[in-house]
Amino acid sequence: MKTTMRAAVCVRAGGPEVLEIRELPVPAVREGWSLVRVMAAGLNRSELRTRQGHSPGVTFPRVLGIECVGVVAASTDPALPEGTTVAAVMGEMGRAFDGGYAEYALLPNALLMPVTTTLPWEVLAALPETYLTAQGALDALGVRPGE
Repeated sequence: MKTTMRAAVCVRAGGPEVLEIRELPVPAVREGWSLVRVMAAGLNRSELRTRQGHSPGVTFPRVLGIECVGVVAASTDPALPEGTTVAAVMGEMGRAFDGGYAEYALLPNALLMPVTTTLPWEVLAALPETYLTAQGALDALGVRPGE
């Protein structure tokens, strides 16, 4: 496996010029977390706000990205074996810990959603946040199946 990766790093709060492509070490797997080879990442307004410095508690430098899709490269969860296609979203990705704007992301196992799909990566990457937003709205309204 590779020992370094490319990542878009937000070096400080500001405009687009604060994003730098850097070579970083591939994160080491630790208990409760798995390493995902990122195949695509969604772009969200929240990342714009974080980059601008409007997300309290975010420290820089930080790899942004609150959602990504990819393949498990190394796992600490038997339910998420290497090679599993996964989607991950939110849960402080790109804020409390580095997110999906990188070739690899070390993510909490609880955030990884195994998926079986034939969708292209770039289409799949646009779905996790959109799905959870729509599902959350339906849940908040109390809408039940068939309604």
